Amino acid sequence: MRLVVPLQGVAQGRGGLLLGSLIPCALFCFLQLYLKRRRSPSDPPPPSTSSSNQPGMTRHSSLSNLLSRGPLRISSLATSIAKPDDSPYYMGLDKASEDPYHRIANPDGVIQLGLSENRLCFDLIEKWTSENLRDWVMGREGGDLSISGIATYQPSDGTMKLKMAMAGFMSRVIGRDVSYEPSQMVLTAGVTPAIETLCFCLADHGNAFLVPTPYYPSFDRDMKWRTGVELIPVHCRSKDNFVLSISALDQAFNQTRKRETKIRGILLSNPANPVGNLLSRKMLEALLKFAEEKNIHIISDEIFAGSIYGEKEFVSIAEVVDSEDFDKNRVHIVYGLSKDLFLPGVRVGMIYSFNENVLAAARKLTRFSSVSAPTQRLLVSMLSDARFIVEYIQTNKKRIRDMRDLFVAGLEELGIKCSDSRSSLYCWADMTNLIPSYGEKGELELWEKLLNVGKINLTPGSACHCIEPGWFRCCFTTLDKEDVSVVMERIRKVVGSCTSCG
Repeated sequence: MRLVVPLQGVAQGRGGLLLGSLIPCALFCFLQLYLKRRRSPSDPPPPSTSSSNQPGMTRHSSLSNLLSRGPLRISSLATSIAKPDDSPYYMGLDKASEDPYHRIANPDGVIQLGLSENRLCFDLIEKWTSENLRDWVMGREGGDLSISGIATYQPSDGTMKLKMAMAGFMSRVIGRDVSYEPSQMVLTAGVTPAIETLCFCLADHGNAFLVPTPYYPSFDRDMKWRTGVELIPVHCRSKDNFVLSISALDQAFNQTRKRETKIRGILLSNPANPVGNLLSRKMLEALLKFAEEKNIHIISDEIFAGSIYGEKEFVSIAEVVDSEDFDKNRVHIVYGLSKDLFLPGVRVGMIYSFNENVLAAARKLTRFSSVSAPTQRLLVSMLSDARFIVEYIQTNKKRIRDMRDLFVAGLEELGIKCSDSRSSLYCWADMTNLIPSYGEKGELELWEKLLNVGKINLTPGSACHCIEPGWFRCCFTTLDKEDVSVVMERIRKVVGSCTSCG
């Protein structure tokens, strides 16, 4: 105790870590020296560990034992996640990021059409930020500079100010008398953790969710990696413009139950990703009735709700459950600002649920995915600027529509048609006539040719679990108008080579 107590005082003082490490080592050395000098010459030497006392042992035995143990292991989960990506979706993204196209700096690089990023209104975001930097730091009320609002702990599920601002923004996005209650929101660091959190809340390891196809390739990561849930594809067909039907949903449900797998819910994308079509009010009502009949949940991913530019209007499932007599406890919505407001790097997502138990659990789980306080302050200031938000939404829709029309017209000149959609940041292109053989193999051969010869990264339908080969997702909002002709010329070369080979 005489040694420990003084050392505690030293370790807790200034430079404690260094001194608290050196002093015990020094004392140990002095103690060894002291005992060595005090030892009597007649004292017997310590027992030898040589080979004469232990036959068969070599002085390298410890090293041999270490080598025989094999490599240091990590968890089976980490091992599976660390494996190289074999999905063409991620392989294409990696290839484009390694050699990105730039009209001047790298004109022979890979053109990125596999990432649903909206760069069309970046100038508006940049202009607002430069003009409102002071308000962001100090608050719109002005006053002295204070960091108390960003340097101290904040609620892990988001501040009430940001929840109120998000509720107002979402109401403007829908464009009708749809209101959102801030107290039913849980904010997360992006939509990915929002979906994963809902999986933890709604399902156990080995349970399943029904997902209409084609669906966003990253769902296979976002929902399955850590939760252990299964995704059951519900196949939709081109003859129906890939719109979900209740009969297909019921068939997938019954087949999954025969395998004794528990189904906990349906994951919807509305607007659909990658097709871009919308779920009608009638279909949403039918889905709610189906969920009640089967006693399962509905997760509605509405991240593209503000990127609608056609005649059809977007209907949120929140609007349907508010107007009809449905069980709200089974309805959960996810939304974020990475698409409609082009802030993917800011990492802000949201869970909107009517189920108090889900909200209570989700609030605690956001400890692992909370939004930073500086980010929240920035967004409160931006989303509260009603004039900017209205202008942004209107301008964004027009620019997406113009770019979509230009891009689709270019594809049509090449004999490539797209599905009927007027929403989101991409088009769903039918290249069935260009694949060398009808099947996934033929589709991937065309994808590889577009990527390696044409230097264009598209997302093949097989990465989206599309049952019909030959469809590709093309994200056109990553382009400038001047780049569209470059894309079409590169596709033209690949199409020409496919025709000559055929």
